Amino acid sequence: MNPAAPRRPIRELPDELISQIAAGEVVERPASVVRELVDNALDAGARHITVRLQAGGVRLIAVEDDGFGIPREELPIALKRHATSKIRNLSDLESVDSMGFRGEALAAISSIAEVSLLSRPSASTSPAAGQTPDTHAWLLHARTGELEPAARTTGTTVEVRELFYATPARRKFLKADSTELAHCVEAVRRHALARPDVGFAVWHDGKLVEQWRECLQDSAEAALAQRLGDVLGADFLAESLPVEAQRGGVRVWGRIGLPDAARARADRQFAYVNGRYVRDKVVTHAARTAYADVLHGQRQPVFALFIEIDPARVDVNVHPTKIEVRFRDAREVHQAVLHALADALAQPRAGVAQEVTPSAIPSATTNPSGPPGYAPAPSATEAQSAPWQSPFRFASPEPQGYGTPLTASDVAALWQPAGGPPSQPGTRAVYPNPQGHFTEGSTEATHETWPLGRALAQLHGVYILAENAHGLVLVDMHAAHERIVYERLKQQFLAQQAPEGATARLPSQPLLVPASFAATPAEVATAQEHADTLALLGMDVSPLGPHSLAVRAVPAVLAQGDVVELARSVLAELLQHDAATLVARAQNELLATMACHGAVRANRRLTLPEMDALLRQMETTERSDQCNHGRPTWRQVSMKELDGLFLRGR
Repeated sequence: MNPAAPRRPIRELPDELISQIAAGEVVERPASVVRELVDNALDAGARHITVRLQAGGVRLIAVEDDGFGIPREELPIALKRHATSKIRNLSDLESVDSMGFRGEALAAISSIAEVSLLSRPSASTSPAAGQTPDTHAWLLHARTGELEPAARTTGTTVEVRELFYATPARRKFLKADSTELAHCVEAVRRHALARPDVGFAVWHDGKLVEQWRECLQDSAEAALAQRLGDVLGADFLAESLPVEAQRGGVRVWGRIGLPDAARARADRQFAYVNGRYVRDKVVTHAARTAYADVLHGQRQPVFALFIEIDPARVDVNVHPTKIEVRFRDAREVHQAVLHALADALAQPRAGVAQEVTPSAIPSATTNPSGPPGYAPAPSATEAQSAPWQSPFRFASPEPQGYGTPLTASDVAALWQPAGGPPSQPGTRAVYPNPQGHFTEGSTEATHETWPLGRALAQLHGVYILAENAHGLVLVDMHAAHERIVYERLKQQFLAQQAPEGATARLPSQPLLVPASFAATPAEVATAQEHADTLALLGMDVSPLGPHSLAVRAVPAVLAQGDVVELARSVLAELLQHDAATLVARAQNELLATMACHGAVRANRRLTLPEMDALLRQMETTERSDQCNHGRPTWRQVSMKELDGLFLRGR
């Protein structure tokens, strides 16, 4: 501000300028108008919505619907600021269950563009007292206020021409027509994903660009699957898992992409709260946390998630474009999403556990010798000698030398189920046949019973080659065993370090000389408030003064790193996210590092029974399709693919 400028008196702004300011908040580009108008169409009960565009929506945006329409006497009111049929009082505002509710959109849009409303109410729409139902449609020109009869079936058409004509400076910020068109199509796509019961069509310059027909299925799940396939492609359905969970008052359902389907950008993440598309940090963080164990690097998961919650427990009135929401209990929603996704991802695709009879389970009593390479469960002494039996004692396999087979106790550890039978109800673990793996007559049963098949050979000491009913299976033995060890460590760590339900603590290393650093008031307050949480992480971060902190202890395995940077990052996480989630993630990252050191190394020679033991364990271990770093552990090569390599059948 110029200090020499004279003081100006306070005045009320003209209504037109007020509307244009509101339009600046609501209307960013043509896609903003499309979103608002489609919201209104859905609130009107439309089953078919058509969007017509010209010049990317700058010249024309027309949204047609077959909803219940607007009576003649209400058309002029619809264009006024804060005029709406969706809320009446504060109670309605606190439990909004409609897509739109503020009554600002049409007024704001009409202040920066030429707007017309064409509507014919349905016969069920009650007319005002003393009036008869309309027998035709009415057309209202927003700028002149002129009403005239017109021809139209039941429903409403809103036309918006020459967007930003009244604010030409805003028009200069628009991109090319193709870019604006892409944003408009994306806006409709987001609505289409949430409403498979509604048909959508997008036209541009007279040509059909996108169309998603109404999904007429016997169940909501089937309709959603059809719409997801139509909008996101058949590949999304083939490379995703269904999610359906209820936790407290939060229901989560939809589909989430397999880790292999993750992308470099977060451009295929669709989250909906009570049918409204949102970009919410709570939901996004919960999803990333659920995928933390199975994603490689900075890859982004793919998902279409729908969250249902009591409207009174979510505030949708926190952003002008309604793209953000605020939950009354963010932790509850975070945990509901996290557990729903984690449970779905935990089920191994390497194989579904098969029902077996008790007599088929090998044991030291029913089959003392067992198949080649099999040994009974190890004793306590043997268990301590195996690198995957203790979370803090790892005997590196390298000293045995390359080419040395696993010991009997090693194989036994592989053959034992990690933490007992798999968690899926009604199933039992798959165990090798006690009569032997490869006896004549058992091969076919092996193909049918063992999803990863039987081991054939080891390639360059790195990969296991196996044969199953579908063809060839390639397994990265170190990556696969790393996951097995990691999942077992997580279970044993919690069991050994947290008896009677107590929270497990990471081993801590006190610093000989505390590391002090300048801190913000927020960081100091966070360190004080979350002192117990920091202790669980093996850290001691205490205030030295109002603007400084001292790091006195850190996790033992990280004592040689940058302890100040570690403290800052942990405090930042605690400031933004759930403390319990942070503790679990830190523990898992530590155990993943330990598992990597405890897993079999490349060039370690395995016998066929040892390879089979590893395959069987993969089939019953959670998240065994990816290693701790998110890389795949196995790949299937079908007979069709193999035939194609050799031109068979051509």
